[in-house]
Amino acid sequence: MSTSNPAGRTLPLRVEAVRQLRRRRTLAMAALVVALPLIILVAFQIGGAPANDRNQVTFLSVSTASGANFTATCLFLCSGFFMIVPVALFFGDTIASEASWASLRYLLAAPVPRTRLLVSKLTVALLFSATTTVLVPLVALAAGSAVYGWGALQLPTGGSLAAGEAVPRLLVAIAFVLASQLVTAALAFWLSTVTDAPLGAVGGALGLTILGNILGAITALGGARDFLPTYWAYSWIDALQTQLQWSGMIKGTAISATYALVLFALAFRHFRAKDVVS
Repeated sequence: MSTSNPAGRTLPLRVEAVRQLRRRRTLAMAALVVALPLIILVAFQIGGAPANDRNQVTFLSVSTASGANFTATCLFLCSGFFMIVPVALFFGDTIASEASWASLRYLLAAPVPRTRLLVSKLTVALLFSATTTVLVPLVALAAGSAVYGWGALQLPTGGSLAAGEAVPRLLVAIAFVLASQLVTAALAFWLSTVTDAPLGAVGGALGLTILGNILGAITALGGARDFLPTYWAYSWIDALQTQLQWSGMIKGTAISATYALVLFALAFRHFRAKDVVS
């Protein structure tokens, strides 16, 4: 006689992934993520390589030097805000949407244990968010290499990285971007367990992330900015230097992971005690 718990096998990841993949917002977001690097590429082809304003040295000044340079430019343009939009969407919509459709209580009555429900939805949201984040540089590298050629990564401060070295450095940069998004993901996920309005959870996570960016730019805050996850958002640029610098990325990852663990714990704690009526 089997002693396994049937509830422990409910809502498998494959089923949840298929449910989310079939949603129009998932398909629309995937299309937008793939299209954005192509739109930037077309803009560069029409208007030429962008010039730096106010004598700021960025990857924009060398964006058309190679496919690797175009990829770094897309990361520079998208990592600050655009890339966090699908993260906030996938995590903020995951529980709140079920509540807004009045299907959450039926899932729990299946019965699907609350912890298993959260773990399934969290895992799928992580998978989809990571996929959309990786798609931006992947499409940028393919399209940029086709147009600008496969070559060394020219650094805006001088020097270059050979293509064979640039690709691993770009992977390090992408990994850090993924780690820095954990705060937005956890915040959206926690808000999704608190509210029944998906737009409230998504908008709240985006709004607080933008607020963090604003506070991080206020130099008068001094050392207090070091505790803002958004303050370290562009530390991935340290991976694309002649000498790779780890300190900023390590600090940023540690702070992001710390906030994320607290927020994920709050989400599980709140949802397990929540009176679900919708």
